[in-house]
Amino acid sequence: MRLTVVLPGNAAPFQGMVHAECARWTRPDTELEVVVSGGPESVASRAEMARAAPALLDQVEAAGARGTDAVFIACAGDPAVEAAREVVDVPVAGGFEPALLTALSLGQRVGVLSVLPGVIPIFRELVRGHGLQDRCTSIRVIDAAVLHPDDQTAMVDLLDEQARAMAGGDEADVIVLGCVGFIRIARMLQDRLAARGAYLPVIDPTGAALLWLENCVRLGVRPSRTTYAPPPEMAWKA
Repeated sequence: MRLTVVLPGNAAPFQGMVHAECARWTRPDTELEVVVSGGPESVASRAEMARAAPALLDQVEAAGARGTDAVFIACAGDPAVEAAREVVDVPVAGGFEPALLTALSLGQRVGVLSVLPGVIPIFRELVRGHGLQDRCTSIRVIDAAVLHPDDQTAMVDLLDEQARAMAGGDEADVIVLGCVGFIRIARMLQDRLAARGAYLPVIDPTGAALLWLENCVRLGVRPSRTTYAPPPEMAWKA
């Protein structure tokens, strides 16, 4: 199986690190390629996601033409994911939807932990789009960007503070990390929370997305053409 990871923005310095992280989650027989779309430095606002979308779609279409079996748009805001599902005949996912759907099977209330205050309404819209407002009501941020995810301990400290507030306030039974830049942090946060109280699963968005994509390929399914109809000029693909 060939799986393409598309990094939004100018993420070339992190290309190797992302490849190593994705390889940690995928099956040994999965061939990984990691490409950078270019565009804004980060994708943490609606404006940045809109600016990033054309380049993302170009990379998704190019991957489809190369014969990829699935595409992961490596951003927890799921930029251009639904549009991408219209232009290729393979499964496409961002970081949030698979993590959210995984979390729903592990507890009643799902909380989201992310980066900056500006992403809160974006996640609320994504949750509302799935009709899950009653099960995912708590969205908290650490108020810090993750452009250079080097100091894991400091990042876990910030996340732990918000996660403890979620747990203590009876806001969440499962936590979804709302940034793919939180690399190798989910298990660290999960273990720290469990050491102080009841076990709460913490879902890594990259792992959830890649495992979901591999399962779709193995099941032989892709997005429905009655939901994701191709653009008129691509109608022959329907």
